[in-house]
Amino acid sequence: MPRLSILTLSLLPWIPVVLCWVTTVDEVSVLEGGSITVPCRYDPKYANHVKYWCSGSMREFCTSLARTDETSSTNPSKDKVSIFDDPAQEMFTVTMNNLKETQSGWYLCGVELGNGWKADDVAYTKVKVIHGVSVVNSMVSGEEGSSVTVQCLYSERFRESEKKWCRSGGWSSCLSTGSEGSYEDTSVAISDDRTGTFTVTLKKLQMKDADWYLCSAGQQQVAVQVQVRPRASTTTEPVTSPPTPSQSAVYLPPPKPITKESWNSHRYMLESIAVCSSLLLLVGLAVVARKLWILRKEDSELRHFKEMKERFPDNPSGMSDLQHVPIAFHNKATMDVRAY
Repeated sequence: MPRLSILTLSLLPWIPVVLCWVTTVDEVSVLEGGSITVPCRYDPKYANHVKYWCSGSMREFCTSLARTDETSSTNPSKDKVSIFDDPAQEMFTVTMNNLKETQSGWYLCGVELGNGWKADDVAYTKVKVIHGVSVVNSMVSGEEGSSVTVQCLYSERFRESEKKWCRSGGWSSCLSTGSEGSYEDTSVAISDDRTGTFTVTLKKLQMKDADWYLCSAGQQQVAVQVQVRPRASTTTEPVTSPPTPSQSAVYLPPPKPITKESWNSHRYMLESIAVCSSLLLLVGLAVVARKLWILRKEDSELRHFKEMKERFPDNPSGMSDLQHVPIAFHNKATMDVRAY
């Protein structure tokens, strides 16, 4: 039992904490010769603790590269590795400059707890140092007639290499910086700062310039898309003026004002139209009235004859008075008998 207790106590420093009191980014990539800055956040309770940056995949065997309890340089940008703690932000940052490809690997942000019975709190990140070419923006756009700039980045081993700007589709379109490290014509300007960046400026953009291009250094290259927008229209619609008699448009004179004389002539015309309309209306009414009177008279005579027939249905002598009455058939289809 005592041996088990001793074994348990001896393993306590190597047991990782359950809670993550230190955090950082998972991975960082950079071109060879470039720099990185890694942020490491910690719990407020670690504000007064020592922080450190370590190289290795195991905290027990990592190599310390920078600590906050060591004297810091007055020019961190030129140091290989520098560390800065900001308790107010609850974060410390680590900067590594002029990285080589051999420096790729695992690193860790650590907070020293100063207690032999508990392991330090740490967070891991992976640093990738690569050689080649990259761009700040893989797609740039500009308006027709304007200019756009492309920043091409390259690793340290290509610092003395020739830089090229090529239109996709063939090396014959490539423009090279040459030994001077620059090139310029009326439409393109290329400038190499020999520190890891060469800049390409496309001037006076035209719609035909829209295409895919290549930033090239040595045998490495990266694609960039250039988009060109049509120039915004600044013309305004012309203001049309009223047509004059001399123009081809039809000229309409202004309307004449209504005078007393013109009104009198119009009044006589209206009176004549009213009289004619009244006469036509009266004639029409007279025709309709006569038609109705004739129809009524015929109906009364037919009704009288039917009454007489009903009065003497079986006595022909009773209708002797009607023997000499003239009979006319007005409707041949029905052969109605009407007497007069």
